[in-house]
Amino acid sequence: MKEKVILAYSGGLDTSVILKWLIDKGYDVIAYIADVGQEDDFDTAREKALKIGASKVYIEDLKEEFVTDYIFPAIRANAVYEGRYLMGTSLARPLIAKKQIEIAEAEKAAYVAHGATGKGNDQVRFELTYYALNPKIKVLSPWKTAEFLNEFKGRSDMIAYAQAKGIPVKATISKPYSEDDNLMHISHEAGILEDPAYKPEKDMFTKIVLPQNAPDKETHLEIHFKDGTPVKVVNTDDGTVKEKPLELFMYLNKLGSENGIGLLDMVENRFVGIKSRGVYETPGATILHIAHMDIEGIAMDREVMRLRNMLSPVFAEIVYNGFWFSPEMDFLMAAINKSQEVIDGKVFLTLYKGNVIVDGRESPSSLYNKELSSMDIEGGFNQMDSAGFIKINAIRLMAHHAILQVRKANGRI
Repeated sequence: MKEKVILAYSGGLDTSVILKWLIDKGYDVIAYIADVGQEDDFDTAREKALKIGASKVYIEDLKEEFVTDYIFPAIRANAVYEGRYLMGTSLARPLIAKKQIEIAEAEKAAYVAHGATGKGNDQVRFELTYYALNPKIKVLSPWKTAEFLNEFKGRSDMIAYAQAKGIPVKATISKPYSEDDNLMHISHEAGILEDPAYKPEKDMFTKIVLPQNAPDKETHLEIHFKDGTPVKVVNTDDGTVKEKPLELFMYLNKLGSENGIGLLDMVENRFVGIKSRGVYETPGATILHIAHMDIEGIAMDREVMRLRNMLSPVFAEIVYNGFWFSPEMDFLMAAINKSQEVIDGKVFLTLYKGNVIVDGRESPSSLYNKELSSMDIEGGFNQMDSAGFIKINAIRLMAHHAILQVRKANGRI
């Protein structure tokens, strides 16, 4: 009996070559395709996998779960890696790997495999998830084996191998872009993008129009939140309403795409210690991130926000580094969810040429008191009390000044 392997299969260059390579090594390979919203022809991918030699093909629709259990929690956490990246790839990987482990258990397969390289983040995300959910699973990661590396020095060798084996691939030696497409974003890296000074060509962008090419027309929205989760989107221009999570998110993707929203070009720090240049298109999540931060401004307590803001970058690093299924994530998720219990209301937005402009907000949990903050209304705030407040906060500043004077008198500064 051949050993069964569940291969995370995309139909692209790397996993198609790996599928054939594993078969040649004597494994019974079952291809698993995760539908997380990428613009792929899954029937063609299935036929391709079977033609290469896969014994079976699973195609799993994970889009709804991706939105509700991964994207929305990241939005609630204001999770942005290194202050810029909304982590479309990072959030999809633990979901893909979780389903892969479930298929392995159903098929009684001892092995799982993936096509992530030994230089990137995805190998970590996949394998940490595998081991967290099934500590006994065996992992085949060809890009970390001497035999595979001796045969394939890079993408050019893989393209040549695919051509020799009759495996159709879209990548060419002249344009070896690596792209990861899903419901949340599309990323572009490798090839000429490895030159950090290179400006991407316009034809690279597939999820959004460039901001300068977006219509010279505003789009007006209301986004409603309940416990920090988006529950309704209203287009106030044409009356369109979306309330189901997947439909809501896809609609925001559509509007964001049309208005050139969510373009990011950055050099980031991979978990393995290598810097990487990535170009990202993230339309719908960009809109939600901005709207969510705004509704928190009116509904979240100041000290809760201060603490939560300390946790948000930690949350992002945990996701980016692949520790979604970890005790620290369980702890953080509980804290984030607690912080969102009163984040209710709606935000009014204008989308225009790459910009998400906040026009206003309303919340039944509003902590904003017009009478207290107004310069024109006395309200319940005695301005004379501020004199004592300032003096108390100035005590340590005056003490610091006294020490400086002593040091200066002694010639120490």
